[in-house]
Amino acid sequence: MAVTDPLGDLLTRIRNGQRAKKDSVLTPASKLRVRVLDVLQREGYIRGYSEEQMGPAAGLRIELKYFEGQPAIKHVARVSKPGRRLYSGSQELPRVRNGLGITIVSTPRGVLSDSEAREQNVGGEVLAEVF
Repeated sequence: MAVTDPLGDLLTRIRNGQRAKKDSVLTPASKLRVRVLDVLQREGYIRGYSEEQMGPAAGLRIELKYFEGQPAIKHVARVSKPGRRLYSGSQELPRVRNGLGITIVSTPRGVLSDSEAREQNVGGEVLAEVF
């Protein structure tokens, strides 16, 4: 079955894997997914990821992170959806949990967290929020 929202699929696989207390989850590979996983790894929400073969196509093995038995990611949600895109300037980027969480933003300088985008003074499409 074709996936119409690859990023939403990635976030759902991470959410479901953590609820099932899995060590890692497998997802199809794409450039956008790799960039989002880079942000999650930099911010400390996942342990890491590696490329792996999924039949004829490439896949990504995501190593999930837990702290004292609880998932590092309490909430992950897609903000900008295929039916309704949401864009924001650098100063209007939403703050998640008053700065305790992050917003993942697709900017002209790549996929960044909200704090990195504010530092570089760039806005873009608000992809997801994580805390």
